[in-house]
Amino acid sequence: MSKKIDQKDINNAAWAACDTFRGVVDPAQYKDYILVMLFLKYISDVWQDHYDTYQKQYGDDDGRILRKMERERFVLPVITLTEKNRASGEEKILDKFPATYYSLYERRAAANIGELINIVFDHIEESNKAKLEGVFRNIDFNSEANLGKTKDRNRRLKQLLEDFYKPQLNMKPSLVSEDVIGNTYIYLIERFASDSGKKAGEFFTPLKVTELVAKLASPKPGDRICDPACGSGGLLVQAAKVVGDRNFALFGQESNGSTWALCRMNMFLHSFDSARIEWCDTLNSPLLVENDRLMKFNCVVANPPLSLDKWGAEDAESDQFNRFWRGVPPKGKGDWAFISHMIETALEKEGRVAVVVPHGVLFRGAAEGRIRQKMIEENLLDAVIGLPGNLFPTTNIPVAILVFDRSREQPGNAEPQLGNVLFIDASREFVSGKNQNTLSAEHLDKIIGTYKERKEVEKYAHVAEFAEIRENDFNLNIPRYVDTFEEEEEIDTDAVQAEIDKLEQELAEVRVKMAEKLKEIQR
Repeated sequence: MSKKIDQKDINNAAWAACDTFRGVVDPAQYKDYILVMLFLKYISDVWQDHYDTYQKQYGDDDGRILRKMERERFVLPVITLTEKNRASGEEKILDKFPATYYSLYERRAAANIGELINIVFDHIEESNKAKLEGVFRNIDFNSEANLGKTKDRNRRLKQLLEDFYKPQLNMKPSLVSEDVIGNTYIYLIERFASDSGKKAGEFFTPLKVTELVAKLASPKPGDRICDPACGSGGLLVQAAKVVGDRNFALFGQESNGSTWALCRMNMFLHSFDSARIEWCDTLNSPLLVENDRLMKFNCVVANPPLSLDKWGAEDAESDQFNRFWRGVPPKGKGDWAFISHMIETALEKEGRVAVVVPHGVLFRGAAEGRIRQKMIEENLLDAVIGLPGNLFPTTNIPVAILVFDRSREQPGNAEPQLGNVLFIDASREFVSGKNQNTLSAEHLDKIIGTYKERKEVEKYAHVAEFAEIRENDFNLNIPRYVDTFEEEEEIDTDAVQAEIDKLEQELAEVRVKMAEKLKEIQR
């Protein structure tokens, strides 16, 4: 019986495959090549494992085996490469092979290996259109611009195929669980984000932040969960884990095509095949729609682009879904536009929203201040949680998480009720890192525990009643509510003066001894 492959081994082997591109291709680009190859290796190993099983069952009955394989989760077709004879016009078969990683490995020394890899992905996409249409369109293994001239490109691709042939990257179901494979995918994305700097914001939210947001949203079995700015899907995966079983439905939308493709593969690697992930701009072209109305969700979570410029304010007043009825945010700050969208897609009287925001969202005035006030007066806002700075690869500014709960909302014609808002200042508790800070499991537990208990914690948490927030002109700046001021210890001036006198006396004695030594040297 083969030994099970553990998480550390598969992570290390997958990361080592990146050496092929380091120093040659930007991490924000080569992540696509590595992650797509990981996906191909995974579906090829599953396909091969099932094929071997059927072959043992049915022997040489190729027809029966073929019918079974046509019902696989992913169909890997047979590719026939032909060449037309110019004189006779007849087709000559040059090569015939299944569209798998192993076929490419056998041909890794081919002069046209980049072209062959592209052909394999084209055939896989064509044979699995319902699931994979468009997923590989932005990746070109035969790109001279990205991978170099033919000789260098062929050498790198040959090395890449050999790296994925390692025993630690054998992803047959008998050797490794899908949880481990999904975790490796997320591990790679996290490492790529660390190397990609500001470009990482297009596809990655730090793991502990996604875990915290998901737990604050608290999805339950049977929930529909949506991330309208889903990136590579890490927050959706974390939300699914919080549910605790497979009884949920995942939805997402992403505007960047390459990142959307990463998210689609992420869903498949976690066996969330039915997840609906749309590719388009959420604020200007929401595609999660039913019967010409926005779909509604039990949980809406997101880490949208912070203070997005040119988000589409000029068209917001005529929005067909009337998402911005509380007001149109400024054209250079899209934060409240995302929040407005999320609130409108949360189920009335039930839906929950958790969103990462820059601190400016808490106190900026004008249109943003009016929108903020209306949402507070509707009793939608449940909690404001301040996080440490430098948690993200894209920015060192501290962020906050806003939690909204539509089960608290007030009827439109009702007087504002005295609902309260929990403020948590978790900004001073973090694990310091060389380039980036992180949150520990203990930090998350403290935040979640405080949120659930909803009580005062000195210098950490405060429950603010509606009247208090109104007195502050609906400004949600956390220091207004959580006093973290530390009084400095009183200085005993007499003790300090005594210490100075003592040091001066010791210094005088040293000077006398030094003078005597100098005299001895001069004799």
